[in-house]
Amino acid sequence: MRIGVYVCHCGRNIADVVKVRELVEFAKRLDGVAVARDYKYMCSDPGQELIVRDIKEHNLDRVVVCACSPKMHEKTFREALKRANLNPFLFQMANIRELCSWVTQDHEKATEKAKAYLKSAVERVKLHEELEVRRVRINPRVLVIGGGIAGITASLLLANSGVKVYLVEKEPTIGGKMAKFDKTFPTLDCSACILTPKMNEIKDNPNITLLTNSEVIDVKGYVGNFKVKIWRKPRYVREDVCNSCFDCIENCLFEKPEFPSEFDEGIGKRKPIYIPFPQAVPPVPIIDPNTCMWLNGKKCSRYCMEVCEPKAINFDDRGEEIEVDVGAIIVAIGYDLFDARKIERYGYKKFSNVFTAIEVERMLNSSGPTGGEVIVNGKRPERVAIVHCVGSRDEGNRVYCSRVCCMYSIKLARLIRERTNAEVYNFYIDVRAFGKGYEEFYKKALEEGIVFIRGKVAEITDHPINDYEKSEVEKGRVIVVAESTLSNSIVRLPVDMVILSVGMEPPKDLEKIKRLLKLSTTPDGFLAERHPKLDPVSTTTEGIFIAGCVQGPKDIPDSVAQAKASAGDALTLIERGEIELEPSVSEVDKEKCSGCGICVPLCPYHAISMVRYNGRMRAEINPAMCMGCGVCASSCPSRAIKHNLYTTEQIRAEIRALLA
Repeated sequence: MRIGVYVCHCGRNIADVVKVRELVEFAKRLDGVAVARDYKYMCSDPGQELIVRDIKEHNLDRVVVCACSPKMHEKTFREALKRANLNPFLFQMANIRELCSWVTQDHEKATEKAKAYLKSAVERVKLHEELEVRRVRINPRVLVIGGGIAGITASLLLANSGVKVYLVEKEPTIGGKMAKFDKTFPTLDCSACILTPKMNEIKDNPNITLLTNSEVIDVKGYVGNFKVKIWRKPRYVREDVCNSCFDCIENCLFEKPEFPSEFDEGIGKRKPIYIPFPQAVPPVPIIDPNTCMWLNGKKCSRYCMEVCEPKAINFDDRGEEIEVDVGAIIVAIGYDLFDARKIERYGYKKFSNVFTAIEVERMLNSSGPTGGEVIVNGKRPERVAIVHCVGSRDEGNRVYCSRVCCMYSIKLARLIRERTNAEVYNFYIDVRAFGKGYEEFYKKALEEGIVFIRGKVAEITDHPINDYEKSEVEKGRVIVVAESTLSNSIVRLPVDMVILSVGMEPPKDLEKIKRLLKLSTTPDGFLAERHPKLDPVSTTTEGIFIAGCVQGPKDIPDSVAQAKASAGDALTLIERGEIELEPSVSEVDKEKCSGCGICVPLCPYHAISMVRYNGRMRAEINPAMCMGCGVCASSCPSRAIKHNLYTTEQIRAEIRALLA
């Protein structure tokens, strides 16, 4: 056996702490090592060519590289072995950067630890076997989960490239949170004017199958070949027949809207049969089974059904389950807003003049419940307070910054001042105007006379400063109590209206999606990307990508950019036609297998099934579905399952060398 050992300086990252020359001399004395060298950057082209040349000249049959994490460059060095006509899996990488030089400044300890890792890699690689890369065909279709601006953008890019797309949205209409906004910062252009043309493009694109009022209930398979089950909840109005005349809504037994509108954040009303907003896509009404009298077994003349000329209303709708096959999945389910009721001292839902920002967005919108008028307790407010960072940058709630709150607070301040001529006060911690045109937008607000008070709001109360009675200026108002850190004083500001700038948080559906797709989350609860800098749209599950605020708080431009990136990655994947899968998967020795079936429910990827072999049931692993997690191999009581590249013998050899 002839092993080549190569030690990387990694510039000064390794060489400044680990004694590289001493490590190379140590390697030369190890059994089986034929060549040992060091180089400043092993991952560079000259470094790789050094390995290729040595394999050919010294007839090496194994290679060990001591450098950084295998996550960074394992693939790089395997490719180098392939160029030298050596099986790429006869290779082992020892991480002496993250695990040695980066965790101590003690040269002796770092060097001794690096020697232990090097020796363990050498002993391990001796037991490596030649493995073959598996190739699987890729289904040229993509599933996009979430119909907000990120999901819409990704779907259109893919569809316009000729890819068949299934767009799944849980709400009756696509558009997401952006559809609720009146204007967008920093240009104050109409949100609907930007969004609704794209929504209509979705509806009209022949490559897009739009599934609203639907949710993903099961996902099986692997990269290139996912089988997805989708549940289409009953809408009770047939999308393929409805002509969008809305006579059914006009002729509902309820003459006036009586139920809180979810789209209007509960401040507007709707009927049991309704359309969320005028530009909704699909432009088809939906019947709420919780409020419809007929669906609740109560007496109803069903005028809606009688007046429907195309006979689109179907009270017998029970929903349907749809199964689709796709090669890639993009998750773009957006975000939820922080529940302001959790901060009781702010009086949300206690005082009638305390609102969240999204409720005010619906007020300002011309298609909203107030027709674009800001009305509080029957009149226009004369003094308004906007409280920043509600739920964000808060040790008791969400410690991260939600990124958009400062800017949408300034946007609301300018719009309210424009509509009502009210005095507007912003209570802030820091103004974070980080994007293109954002600082200018902030300065414009200052020029318009909007007041900014630096300090966190302690409480919002209706308790007068005088214990006996309210002053004239406080009557009918709530009082914002805050500290002004710039003037070093306590502020008590009576206002007609308070707007709570609530932050973003992970959507409630995220746990379910995370479980279905085998994804991981970051400490703040959003979906984790494969690498925060180098691969911000891929996940640790091959073939699944993320876009928009499901990955973390971001504004509309960043959501759109990430959606295009995820669509580009998905397109690159399916355009390849086939994909190479890692051979580091598990396989069953059916002669040893006892047929106990313990491994079947333990496999998180549903890759194991029981099959009949020589008249008895035995476990069988689908190598295309296996992701090489090793759970089955570690749990098999018969030791019948072998995990390629992580066999018991290889791991034992590695441990023995570390402990020697």
